[in-house]
Amino acid sequence: MFRYRADRLPIFLILSLTLLDFLVYFTADNIWLLLSYFILTIIPKGCICAWNHHHQHTKTFHWTPLNRILELSYGLHTGVTTNQWLLHHVFGHHHNYLDQGIDESRWQRADGTKMSELEYTFAVAATAYPRAWKVGKKHPRHLRTHLIYTALTLTIAILLVAANPIQGFMVFALPMFTGLLITAWATYDHHAGLDSKDEFSASYNTMNSVYNFVTGNLGYHTAHHHKQGVHWSELPALHKKIEHLIPADLFRSSMWDLLSYVPGLRGFIRINPT
Repeated sequence: MFRYRADRLPIFLILSLTLLDFLVYFTADNIWLLLSYFILTIIPKGCICAWNHHHQHTKTFHWTPLNRILELSYGLHTGVTTNQWLLHHVFGHHHNYLDQGIDESRWQRADGTKMSELEYTFAVAATAYPRAWKVGKKHPRHLRTHLIYTALTLTIAILLVAANPIQGFMVFALPMFTGLLITAWATYDHHAGLDSKDEFSASYNTMNSVYNFVTGNLGYHTAHHHKQGVHWSELPALHKKIEHLIPADLFRSSMWDLLSYVPGLRGFIRINPT
């Protein structure tokens, strides 16, 4: 069923959160409880954006219908639907990230200056679907699948809001909108400021073990771009093979490094040096 055993735990947790969403949707009617639930799940659903990304690079299941069901779950969590990452990111950004004139996730303004983090987040989020559809014109079969399942995901979300407006908005609609912004925001630190034609000098890397645990090794970003089809669980091994080619100043610290200063966690959680 699973193509890689390493996907079992994250997919179990992600689908469990989907079930919890529906449980809250059908049972909670207090606005403060719903708001608290939204706030408490922002970070987990933000992390799910990374796993949605991995799935678009390497499908999770051998059987397509299971992948489509998982993608519905991803779409309701993150606002990024079936094949959206495939078109925008896999067929687009990964081929164009060394050229800021055409990169689907470009961080440069038209005049060549660097966007601010906030400007980039809203620009990439606002253009995510139009740019995916533009790339999709070269891949009509994948675009057709994208349009069908995007329509299905939106229909489900609209029906959930129509049936229970407050619950539907707080548990599904708002997280979908927020998730799309988080997805865009999370990519800013991967490349912003690195105007290079060398693949080994065009991505920042984060070696923090907590960050890589919750994002599926997304910190090994140069390795990910070097061979984008490599499964997330195999990125650390690939990174070791090319680490000597990556400039030392492209290894960044992470906000997760703060955990090394939490009493009781030092030694329990290994924070890799950058």
